Amino acid sequence: MVKAELIKRSPLRVFEKSIHGGLGPGNIGVLASPKGVGKTACLVHIATDKLFQGKPVIHVSYSSRVDYIITWYEDIFKEIAKNRRLRAAVDIHDEIIKNRVIMNFKQEGARTEQVLKSVEAMVTFGKFAAQSVIVDGYDFTQGTCGDLAKFKEFAAKLGLEVWFSASLKEAEAEAGLYDAAGIPVVLTPLCASIDVLITLHATGDHVELKVVKDHGHPAAGLLPLKLDPKTLLII
Repeated sequence: MVKAELIKRSPLRVFEKSIHGGLGPGNIGVLASPKGVGKTACLVHIATDKLFQGKPVIHVSYSSRVDYIITWYEDIFKEIAKNRRLRAAVDIHDEIIKNRVIMNFKQEGARTEQVLKSVEAMVTFGKFAAQSVIVDGYDFTQGTCGDLAKFKEFAAKLGLEVWFSASLKEAEAEAGLYDAAGIPVVLTPLCASIDVLITLHATGDHVELKVVKDHGHPAAGLLPLKLDPKTLLII
């Protein structure tokens, strides 16, 4: 399969349609679930799809290590190339990684303003014309409403879309993690700054994706997509 056909037939096109054309510039999106369900895989699949389209991506990680992030990208790319029988996979790989930058911060040691200044410097002075920012490892229990509002203001200022992952603490029952609207309790106070919110739910042999907030539109609920735990791809 050639790259253009792969982009057209990607399940991310269905994903975008389900949230009215995608996240979009100036908006904040969040993927939320307990640890180990597949948030990082989803984020990396979204980012890799952007890279295939020639759209630069900045990946901001608050984790202590970034080597596993690079491994996620490599694994996701290999699975896409294998499953779609991608032609000239090595050349395409070398081409797209030029459009990816990974930045690492410690949340307890770096204020939100510092992180955003570093990202802005990369975009402006580093002449890295990113269109999307992926944020993983951010602890929403440590952050504040003001912090997320700063990310949203920043996204609007630079015309970026920003995707976060949110790890939910384990509860005796999954229902205890969410309010009556299906919004994770830890994110309820932050909803004013969140444009798209998707929760992931492990069930049987796959992971379901559920839209619970969608740009002010009625949420689509369960998507006709799932995360395959074997390949780590949205299918």
